[in-house]
Amino acid sequence: MEGFMTRLMVLLCITVATSASTPTCEPKNEDRESMYVREMLIGCWTSFVKEEVEVHILNLHYDAVDKMFSLNLTYARSMILILTSSKRTYGVSNSNPGVKIYIKTTSPIVLYDNDRRNITREDFPTQNEELVKWAEQKFGGVTSFTTVRNLKDLTFSETRGTKPGPSKCKLESEDPSLKPFVVFRTDESPLKSCTPKQQSSSADELHIINIEESSSIRNVSLHVNVTNTRVFLRGPQGTTWTVVNPQLAMLRSNNNIMLVTEAISYGIKPQCTLNNDSAVNVQKVALDTFKTNIFTSYTEVRQDTENNPVISLILGKALNAAEITPSATATTPRQKPLIPMTTNPPHLMPLVMQLFTSPDFRLPLDLNAKVQSDKRIYAEISGATLGSIVLSIKVITCHARSKGSCPVVKELPFFPEACSLNTCTTSTRLSFSFDQIQELTSTTWDVECSVEICHLERCGPGGSVRRSLEVTQPCLQPPTQPCIDFGLSGVLGIAFGGFLIGVLLIGALWIIKIKTGYPTGLDSTAASIPVCPCSRVKRQPVSTNPCPSENSSANASIGSTKSTPTSSMA
Repeated sequence: MEGFMTRLMVLLCITVATSASTPTCEPKNEDRESMYVREMLIGCWTSFVKEEVEVHILNLHYDAVDKMFSLNLTYARSMILILTSSKRTYGVSNSNPGVKIYIKTTSPIVLYDNDRRNITREDFPTQNEELVKWAEQKFGGVTSFTTVRNLKDLTFSETRGTKPGPSKCKLESEDPSLKPFVVFRTDESPLKSCTPKQQSSSADELHIINIEESSSIRNVSLHVNVTNTRVFLRGPQGTTWTVVNPQLAMLRSNNNIMLVTEAISYGIKPQCTLNNDSAVNVQKVALDTFKTNIFTSYTEVRQDTENNPVISLILGKALNAAEITPSATATTPRQKPLIPMTTNPPHLMPLVMQLFTSPDFRLPLDLNAKVQSDKRIYAEISGATLGSIVLSIKVITCHARSKGSCPVVKELPFFPEACSLNTCTTSTRLSFSFDQIQELTSTTWDVECSVEICHLERCGPGGSVRRSLEVTQPCLQPPTQPCIDFGLSGVLGIAFGGFLIGVLLIGALWIIKIKTGYPTGLDSTAASIPVCPCSRVKRQPVSTNPCPSENSSANASIGSTKSTPTSSMA
């Protein structure tokens, strides 16, 4: 029995120690100044002021009707205050001659003021953008547009309501607590939060955000204003978390996460399955996931009574009104516009392919450079960084596409190249050549590689990167002809051969002359015939009469000779 009691006491001690080492907390409506996670709503904050009069628009959102709020205008500066509400509500304000309040004629707001002359009923639009345009046309501009959910009381301070910067009101997602000229308290916030008694150091921060399983919220925009932290996100199945400016070390969720910066967007798939939304269970799973025994804050997003599937949150320690000074607000970075939620695939990381001529990756190729098909080309594919999150690039396939009227697409074999972690934080290296592509009919080619983006050994589609280059065939040298050396004997032989050829040709011509010429017995008269003797033309008889062109003296001598016999014979 004593042994049994001993074992029981040891078991109880282990159970107590285990429960003590796993802290939990129950969420509640804490003061907004102590919350790490707060809701962001539509608004603006400008530098507009006209003749020392500011123009402020207060947009009230209530989850139920017949709520009450109070306005403290005792220390307010000269201004025009435009009130609008989504539900019927009752308000009380103390009179201030420097404040003029404008309420829509058919507005559900019932406002009680000591001096009714301070309240003006006028017909104006209630849509946010249209209301801003109306105020700009009537008063010349808008100093601020502030949206508050379930307002309980609001106080205008003596702080100037303007902010250095643009004077044009551009509605975007903002944190109202950053405006020092208004201090407000809310009731029935959609957020509940708590912090454990045992706090973690800043280096080991872990924030947990949990959306109730019965909530209609499916798209959450989370703006991160802290660095070097860890976040566990849990929501119903089908929830998408869009994390804006994720300057953090690690994210975990049972839902899809979209990381968004000014340059890129990158999706992360769920890392766990968690359908139980109880605070204790979610906190324990978060601790087990990150292998730690303490967390910094826990925030629970409750059911949205307006059935709005979109909510915008901000992660970061809120500043007290006393901590926000006009000089500090001048340097406060302006919040980025609310990223619209969508089911379309996220934008891909912009990639760059740089080509080199050597394996040391020191000589980059010019855009107009030409490369030979038998030379090896070294490529480095790099992308943008995503805060302090380490993303790696993995090349899947590469293809070469010729340019022209009949493009040819060929798979391009490549070989990974070694790259140190210090050099290739968000890049990868490879090499290839065109010597295995036989159809080099074109000189201009596009090299396109498909890649995957990996984070913590999880990879997703990263798109492709393309680079154009001009490829030339290697210069082929013609075969060398043997040089013939003619000596003296060769020269004499060629000369003698030419002499013999000449003699033979002359002899042949002489023989042809003899065979085709006149017989040697021809008389001189026949020799004087101007036609070819071998001609087939019939010979004409030779006339005995002399040509009239002959010499006259000759004719006379011939005649005297012929007359002598005649006279002798007579």
